[in-house]
Amino acid sequence: MKPGIKTITVDEFKTHFAEILKKVKDGLSFAIADSNKKEIVGYFLPTTQFIKPKRKLGLLEGMATVNFKTGFKMSSEELFG
Repeated sequence: MKPGIKTITVDEFKTHFAEILKKVKDGLSFAIADSNKKEIVGYFLPTTQFIKPKRKLGLLEGMATVNFKTGFKMSSEELFG
């Protein structure tokens, strides 16, 4: 189990959904466990844990450019993230 993740049962999750949703919006994470077997069946996490930061060019930032030919099928965002 990851630190900072509270484990609750499916029944608790269903009963206290609105309260848990507010806590997730505040940055808390929950592991949802089967009520009988106590196995983790899923996670309820803030979206901030899934948003990837934009990539930087590193040492070449501001020194390099990229140009694509007309009709190129991949956008800069798709290529560089």
